[in-house]
Amino acid sequence: MADIHQPLHPSHWRRPKGYANGIAASPGRTLFLGGQVGWNAEQEIESDDFVRQVERTLRNIVEILAEAGAGPEHLVRLTWFVTDKREYLDSLPGIGAAYREVIGRHYPAMSLFQVVGLVDDRAKVEIEATAVVP
Repeated sequence: MADIHQPLHPSHWRRPKGYANGIAASPGRTLFLGGQVGWNAEQEIESDDFVRQVERTLRNIVEILAEAGAGPEHLVRLTWFVTDKREYLDSLPGIGAAYREVIGRHYPAMSLFQVVGLVDDRAKVEIEATAVVP
């Protein structure tokens, strides 16, 4: 059976902006990535800019996927944790550009939560990922 990543979206619902409401994926090996933040390989946050942290976080996810022979196209779910919902919303154009640059035009199921804090005091975003690799 071929690799399948089927978006799940009721036809009478408005089209989602930048995410899928659901994804059906089969067959394959499932990868679960722990929450990633915008730090470099030395575990240092290099920028306090929200968009730059998102971009670095997404690049970290892609690097981990590559370790399993996977790529962004295999993502089926992203769970975002942000420390400031307003900063996230105000940064959406830059976030969208960074997302398309790193991930492309592949939109898995996504959720977003505002949290009080993250593992690194300077971190503004953390993203967990799930992927299915054929």
